Amino acid sequence: HLATSLPLSSERDNLRPRIDLIVFIIDIKSKYSLKNVEASLAHVDASFFLGKVCFLVTGVGRVNYCSIETNAIWKLRDIYCSPMLYCELELEGIRVATAQRLLRMLQICAGHIPGVSALSFGSLMRSSEDE
Repeated sequence: HLATSLPLSSERDNLRPRIDLIVFIIDIKSKYSLKNVEASLAHVDASFFLGKVCFLVTGVGRVNYCSIETNAIWKLRDIYCSPMLYCELELEGIRVATAQRLLRMLQICAGHIPGVSALSFGSLMRSSEDE
């Protein structure tokens, strides 16, 4: 399910499926994108930041068109202790690889991969970002 911002409408709450992973998309070319994500973060229960939230930064191949300081994006990652993926959606190979990576993260967060929890996976993602 997609939403442009949070909080989600309470309409049809009883029909909404369980939320296993929240992916915040930040378009590096749009300051509005970052502001929208920052405003939405206040509506996420703190327990989701234990491995069930990630940030997807798009437009990384367009450094000349950046409207957002990379430090602001890294600050979000650090404050919310959540992994960050970078991609260029205009390149099919990278788009497909990113989608596969997000699907794998979703499978882990939903509990479909035995022996791997969302929390341990999130820790692994963060430690690999630090290297």
